[in-house]
Amino acid sequence: MMNSTHYTYFTLAAYFDIGLLKYLFFVIVMIFYALTVAANVLLIVVICVNRSLHEPMSLFMCSLFISELYGCTMLFPMIMVQLLRDVHTIATSLCFLQIYSVHSYSTIEYLTLTVMSYDRYLAICHPLQYHTLMTNNRIATLIAVPWFYGFLIVLITISVSSSLQLCGNIIHKVYCDNYSVVKLACSNTSAFNIYGLFISFATIGIPCLIFIYTYMRILKTRHKAVSTCTPHLASLINFSFGCCFEVITSRFNINHVPHVLRIFISLYFLIIQPLFNPLMYGLNISHIRSCCRKLLFAQM
Repeated sequence: MMNSTHYTYFTLAAYFDIGLLKYLFFVIVMIFYALTVAANVLLIVVICVNRSLHEPMSLFMCSLFISELYGCTMLFPMIMVQLLRDVHTIATSLCFLQIYSVHSYSTIEYLTLTVMSYDRYLAICHPLQYHTLMTNNRIATLIAVPWFYGFLIVLITISVSSSLQLCGNIIHKVYCDNYSVVKLACSNTSAFNIYGLFISFATIGIPCLIFIYTYMRILKTRHKAVSTCTPHLASLINFSFGCCFEVITSRFNINHVPHVLRIFISLYFLIIQPLFNPLMYGLNISHIRSCCRKLLFAQM
């Protein structure tokens, strides 16, 4: 076994020298971040100020947009800082903070999408009982559970991985992620891998079964109503593909893929989803689209 060392920083090895182009990439990332924040904040404000939008689904969407603000705010600024630096290192404490935010965001996002599929199932399959079943207490619980579970389960995971003895400090990505740190461990990580599989099943497997069940029931009850779920389905599929891309880049050798493309694939679920969702919901739901126009052009 190699000798372990206590590292005070990690090196993000996916960054490479691009000369003065780093300023162009910095501007592109900054614009993308500004658009993401603006789009999510706009829809949060629209939902909050319009009482006509204070329906369960809109409140769940608001929670989704807040989670995206949380996730991208812990990613984009750090990437912008790294782009301008010549030495791409990150303090160990900041690395684990980024791991915590990225993984908790992913968990909250996926579970909130699960809650939204349950809401669509009740609205379409049990329309007469919908408002009886979807009480204020239940809405509050369904909003709070993804956040509580996401923060708690990732805190436990990070506590375990941060106690591992490491034999290296080079992460082959542009951001910190938990699996990359675990791969640096000197000791046998079989127990941690089993724990990871269990958490993955609880966080991904069970929600996936809920998605399948709810949409099978929707198709069986009113197959034409599936069209009303287009934004939710598009968001779910986009995020699922993004997570699959991240898993592929983390666990498989894809060195034959161009370096820039590998970086984009690993970042897809973190940079595309937070902008994709507000655009998808804002453009496809007519009532929200109308409220956005009224808010933006009220003074004109």
